[in-house]
Amino acid sequence: MQSHAPEGYDCPFCMLMRRERNENLYSESTDVVYQDDRVCAFISSHQWPNNPGNVLVAPIEHFENIYELPVEVGAAVQELVQAVATAMKESWRCDGVSTRQHNEPAGGQDVWHYHVHVTPRFAGDHFYATYASERTLMPVQERAKYASDLHDRLIGWKRVLALLHQ
Repeated sequence: MQSHAPEGYDCPFCMLMRRERNENLYSESTDVVYQDDRVCAFISSHQWPNNPGNVLVAPIEHFENIYELPVEVGAAVQELVQAVATAMKESWRCDGVSTRQHNEPAGGQDVWHYHVHVTPRFAGDHFYATYASERTLMPVQERAKYASDLHDRLIGWKRVLALLHQ
C-alpha cells in the first residue's frame, strides 16, 4: 500500500504518545485522556465551534490507515472509542456522539497515523454543515479541562475491563 506521508514525516501522534516536545506539535501531554500499552485517547488540538471536546483515539503502534491496521489493534481502538463515547455522555450530557475515521487524502485524512474521531453532538449543532476551515485551535488550558473531565471515568472503565478479562 502506498504511503501518503511526506518524506521524513515525524508523526505528531507518535510524538505525543512518547511525550516528546516539538515546536510543530499542537498537542500537549495534558491533552491525553487515557493511554495504555495498546491505545491512546486525547483531546484534539483543533475543535469545531459547536462541538468542543472532540477526542482522537489511536493505536500506540504506528499504522498509517485502516488498510494496514491489524484487526486485533482495531478491536482495541474500538473498545476505547466506545468507552470515550460513554464518558462523553456521562460527563458532558451531550445529546449524542459521532465517530469518524478518514483514510488517504481523498478520504479526508491529514495526519498519517490511524485514528478515530469521537465527537460530542448536541441537538441543532449543524456539525455536518461546518467545514474543516471552521475548526479552531483550542487553548491548551481549555483542552486540559476537557481531558480531565474524561480521565477519571476512563480509569474506572479500565479497572472494570480488567476484571471482565480475568
